[in-house]
Amino acid sequence: MTTDTVLIVGAGPTGLTLACELARRGIPFRLIEAAKDPQPGSRGKGVQPRTLEVFDDLGIVDRVLAHGRMAMPIRSTGPDGRVTLSGAEPAGKNPGIPYPASLITPEWRVKEALRLRLAELGGAVEFGTALAGFEQSDEGVSAKVVSGGVTATITAHWLVGCDGGHSVVRKLAGVAFVGETREDVRMIVADVEVDGLDCDAWYVWRHEEGLVNLCPMPSTSVFQYQAGVAPGERPELDVATMQAILERRTGRSDIRLHEPRWSSLWRANIRLADRYREGRVFLAGDAAHIHSPAGGQGMNTGIQDAYNLGWKLAAVAGGTASPALLDSYEAERRPVAVGVLALSNARLEQAIREKTVPTRRDADTTQLGISYRGSSLARDDRAATAPLRAGDRAPDAVLTTVQGERRLFDLTRGTHFTLLSFGSTPAIGATPNDVRVLGVGPRPAGPDDIADTDGGLAAAYGATGNTLVLIRPDGYIAMISDSGNGAALRRHLSAMS
Repeated sequence: MTTDTVLIVGAGPTGLTLACELARRGIPFRLIEAAKDPQPGSRGKGVQPRTLEVFDDLGIVDRVLAHGRMAMPIRSTGPDGRVTLSGAEPAGKNPGIPYPASLITPEWRVKEALRLRLAELGGAVEFGTALAGFEQSDEGVSAKVVSGGVTATITAHWLVGCDGGHSVVRKLAGVAFVGETREDVRMIVADVEVDGLDCDAWYVWRHEEGLVNLCPMPSTSVFQYQAGVAPGERPELDVATMQAILERRTGRSDIRLHEPRWSSLWRANIRLADRYREGRVFLAGDAAHIHSPAGGQGMNTGIQDAYNLGWKLAAVAGGTASPALLDSYEAERRPVAVGVLALSNARLEQAIREKTVPTRRDADTTQLGISYRGSSLARDDRAATAPLRAGDRAPDAVLTTVQGERRLFDLTRGTHFTLLSFGSTPAIGATPNDVRVLGVGPRPAGPDDIADTDGGLAAAYGATGNTLVLIRPDGYIAMISDSGNGAALRRHLSAMS
């Protein structure tokens, strides 16, 4: 019996992202999934700009974009028949944001792209393999799994539960899932083919009875159907029921639905794990937090949980960081979930009150404004009022190098730390962390040096002639020193080792 470094339970977007993160760093893992096959259904359909940046780093963004549509317009019809359009492409371009709008694509397409990437990296999902129990010690975790009626034992240094809102891992670990289930807020969700509508917009109809909407799923022949259900109703999930609701709430009989390919009766669960770690067991994604889909945050938050945890597990497993680094996972990610629950609750109440789909997009919904300021991994010598500080997302920029024009994200992509040096570069010395040093000056000297001819990069980072910026492998700023303090840089690198 061999011991793998990490056992991941659940092969949804969160578990697949974590597996890809470990695979590209050469960390042994096993990824098990209780379902016998990939699960159908559009489910979570919104991919936020920050998640697209994660996918860029993982090497799958082109696949995801090819099967989606960015900034899909929303065509909302009110009870009086008045039509409003919203959600169009944002005005102008920001060089610090390569993906300026949310992408609509069915969740199964996201999982498909992640599975393909995982296969390219030499990994695979073990479908039809369910966790039956586990025990842990100071040295590792011993898990009982069942596949094809046969029980086996998997030993690992860490276990990560990415197995959804009904997480077996969370329950077996004894972690409380605090919150509420709102039986008064329920919705039919289904994938259906539709006659009588084109695919150029997301259609929403507001009615005194409730909301109904049809959103075309790019790269497929189906729409995602959503219809609010009144308290106490127990609707059948068949085409006749959905057609009747659609006709009552739209006043139209020319839109015809086909038998659903997938359907579900969703209810509002709003819960948060009281901790993300129990010894060598971690929780991520819906296993740690669950909330309404309003604002399109759920799948994205889980993917970014995995992105945060992945590089830290790999660093500890690879011997380049102490186990204390893993304490920063909950410290950084649980406050994000608290904010997401508050945001999604507010958007849900808006949707109920206004009987519409909330369309406002800002730094909260795009997740570009997520910050780990105050984290043990964030250090800077800037004033508290500075617009960019350690812990913030590192902005992108268009650059000139000896290879020609490139984006900063092209140079930060991968598993390494990146040091931007706007002045003389200090000696880093021996460090177990892989650090790519990019000198920023009037003209590029080495292959990785950057010519900031128009000052755009310096402006994006608020840099002076001495500034040092250390960017973490997950694209967040670990340190900023406007004084060019090389000793502080070396200490901080050492602290993360």
